Amino acid sequence: MKDIPLSEITLRKYEKPINLEKRELIRKICLSLGLLQLGDSRDIIIDIIMVLIESRYENKRLSSEEIILRTNKIRKKYNLDAKGLTESNVRRQLKRLRDAMLVDKQNNFYSLHENESLRNIFEKNIEKFLVPQIVNRVKEYLEELEKDTDHNRYI
Repeated sequence: MKDIPLSEITLRKYEKPINLEKRELIRKICLSLGLLQLGDSRDIIIDIIMVLIESRYENKRLSSEEIILRTNKIRKKYNLDAKGLTESNVRRQLKRLRDAMLVDKQNNFYSLHENESLRNIFEKNIEKFLVPQIVNRVKEYLEELEKDTDHNRYI
């Protein structure tokens, strides 16, 4: 057996989302889903998600180059530096989003999974699919521990 997880997820609970500006709201979503760590200076993933949300309304898939251009505009709008806006880092962030089942890639063009809302993607792919699988596997380990504990009680 290897100690490489088949899947993993980090979920965090924050205060209620009251009167948050859009970028801050997406930042909290990224933190809540473990896509961003508190204090990360490289928060480019927030802007990538903003770009993908906007492209959903346009019903358009974007190349990584288009994502970089649009992300750069957002960062300028918020007076943020372009740290992390290299092609390799954007592709790495897109891969993370694909691995998290939030983004699809087709012919080198990206979009939110099945062009759905983040809420629907979360409910279908994470809440109803991934979390139950992980919980069930943890239960299997716990059951196995109970069997082993019952068997070796007198040792």
